[in-house]
Amino acid sequence: PHTTQPPFAMSIRSASPLATSGKREYGFDYFIKGALAGGLCCGVTHGAVCPVDVVKTRIQLDPVKYNSGMIGGFKTVIAEEGVGALATGLGPTAVGYFIQGWFKFGGVEFFKIQAVKKLGEQGGWDNRTSIYLGSAAAAETIADIFLCPLEAVRIRLVSEPTFGGGSLPGAAAALVKENGIIGGFYSGFIPMLFKQVPYTMAKFVIQGKAAEAICASAGIDQGNMSGATTMAVALSSGVIAGVGAAIISHPADTLLSKVNKAGAGGSGGMISRLSNIASEIGFVNLCTVGLGARCVMIGTLTAGQFAIFDSVMGALGASKYHFHDPSKDAH
Repeated sequence: PHTTQPPFAMSIRSASPLATSGKREYGFDYFIKGALAGGLCCGVTHGAVCPVDVVKTRIQLDPVKYNSGMIGGFKTVIAEEGVGALATGLGPTAVGYFIQGWFKFGGVEFFKIQAVKKLGEQGGWDNRTSIYLGSAAAAETIADIFLCPLEAVRIRLVSEPTFGGGSLPGAAAALVKENGIIGGFYSGFIPMLFKQVPYTMAKFVIQGKAAEAICASAGIDQGNMSGATTMAVALSSGVIAGVGAAIISHPADTLLSKVNKAGAGGSGGMISRLSNIASEIGFVNLCTVGLGARCVMIGTLTAGQFAIFDSVMGALGASKYHFHDPSKDAH
């Protein structure tokens, strides 16, 4: 029997390249597939670059000791603690970013499609930059509520590998015992929002614009790409988006790494601690320390995320919604 679509389901009927089947439904199952694809793409990519993240975090936490760049940082960590230290925090990284990716990518698809449903296809096309920005900001804020505790545990484990016995549950329990739930898990929530929200807004806008430009210059119809073309567009636009987003969000990333280190910024409230850390580091260092490593990491990561997201969506039988200009269909 035919099942009715949920009230927020959206069907798009037009002669556009988007609606190759004449009608495409964007209902609950589409958003669940988007969330699952997002969880997998973020969990897998962040887990894979965990060694780079360990060294980047060490450089940010102790730039005097780790003063010989990324390669030197790897050598120092391996020489002093063994190669296993590069996997420090892998558990909270994989779990935290799966949850974050679920809400971030799933949320962007949900909010994006709700906006187009309200504005119509032409309105969606005309306002696509604003829709990307608003969807990304809303989805990332929700995702960070779930990510922040796991990120606090990861950073503490990277700076103190034996903390709470070195395990995810042990370190989480020790953090709560030491600082309480808010102080232990959410001391970095404000800088996380300052880092992640602009980063995600930039990431989705730049990736969307880059993909549009790549497809336009190559004469590719975004609504009807082959698997190989989808992968190539996702990888190339993802690298561009990752580097741009990394530069925009780097100062807050440095603050986030510092504020989760025990004793950093004094013993006052969160805002006063952040202010103390910022004045100690200085603006130039805040913007540049560890930036090269972060551009490499986030550029690779973002390319991988969009490639995996599009591949998983395809494997699940979902056709990703792309903005398109319906006025071009009228000729």
